[in-house]
Amino acid sequence: MYAVIVSGGKQYRVAEGDVIRVEKLPVEVGETVEFDRILMVNSDSGPSIGAPVVEGASVTATVKDHGRGKKIIVYKHKKNYHKKQGHRQDYTSLKIDKISVG
Repeated sequence: MYAVIVSGGKQYRVAEGDVIRVEKLPVEVGETVEFDRILMVNSDSGPSIGAPVVEGASVTATVKDHGRGKKIIVYKHKKNYHKKQGHRQDYTSLKIDKISVG
């Protein structure tokens, strides 16, 4: 069984037991998070596709840790001008505990 969830404006395909990194969430380590914006659930009885979300479906996850991603370099260059800048994105690591449908 797997589901497609929305978090931080991005879509993630998750299954029970998966560990994913999402945009930083304001939740402490060890707490649980429940996602209710589920776009699709594929279970034993077949896929359920939402319009836009699947009614009654939810995904529960536990916060493993918070961190910062790998540094990327942003370099802008024009004639007689250049600018080098770095960026590290904050993230929250989640372990998917349960996917429930209606």
